[in-house]
Amino acid sequence: MPEAASAQATRAVIGDSEFDRDTALTQREPGVYDIDLSAGWTIINAVNGGYLLAVLGRALADALPHSDPFTVSAHYLTASQPGPAVVRTETVRTGRTLSTGQASLFQRDEQGNEVERIRVLASYGDLDSLPDDVRTTAVPPALPPMDQCFGPEDGPAPVDGSSEIAGRLMLKLDPSTLGWALGKPSGKGEMHAWFGLADGRDPDPLALLLAVDALPPTAFEMGLTGWVPTVELTVHVRCRPAPGPLRVSITTRNLAGGFLEEDAEVWDSAGRLVAQSRQLARVRLS
Repeated sequence: MPEAASAQATRAVIGDSEFDRDTALTQREPGVYDIDLSAGWTIINAVNGGYLLAVLGRALADALPHSDPFTVSAHYLTASQPGPAVVRTETVRTGRTLSTGQASLFQRDEQGNEVERIRVLASYGDLDSLPDDVRTTAVPPALPPMDQCFGPEDGPAPVDGSSEIAGRLMLKLDPSTLGWALGKPSGKGEMHAWFGLADGRDPDPLALLLAVDALPPTAFEMGLTGWVPTVELTVHVRCRPAPGPLRVSITTRNLAGGFLEEDAEVWDSAGRLVAQSRQLARVRLS
């Protein structure tokens, strides 16, 4: 079998991939789920916020009568760590086209006390039932071809444990937003990239919840360094993505008082705007 065909044959599929296994939950009782948060989705030992959103999104997809996230708003209360966690969901309202629920993820601290890590309020529906009428002024980012972009594998080897998530992603950054990696940040709050999962799994609505929070923070290109923890993140899923890589564009227009906003747009291989998000994040100014 030719090498290209062999690689294609080994691509992971939705429902049977590392992402699916690491976001899978075990139902303890109706509305309550157990999970072991994987260390494979961490940045400096903290679990990535997009991965956490996908975990809670999967729990709500199981708990609610509708399976597709339309809007998900999350408040990140304390940093999550790899290891055991419990997700508790509650149905707020069910309707014919939309159902709304909330979910919280809890872990035990060193003293054995239960600590809430993240709380989500979300509305779910059926993306396949939406009309085809699209009226938009939004345009996808003009990214260079993927082979002219750069990923973590093109830079120096990272410190062990500093960014385990990088090995699970296919991330190719636009060179125009890579000045920070060369010690020459542009000063613009922009980050653009091709995005996918490293095992070739195609995107679905839950993967979009990961995609909006998987790129390096725009603060890097503004000349700031260090961890940029998310305070609040809201995602709007607009349609079911087509197979193939995604294009992700993130911009920041206002950094003030030690906080910045990041607005993300995610475009699929068919050129459709499939997800949008806005998050508020804290930055270290010194």
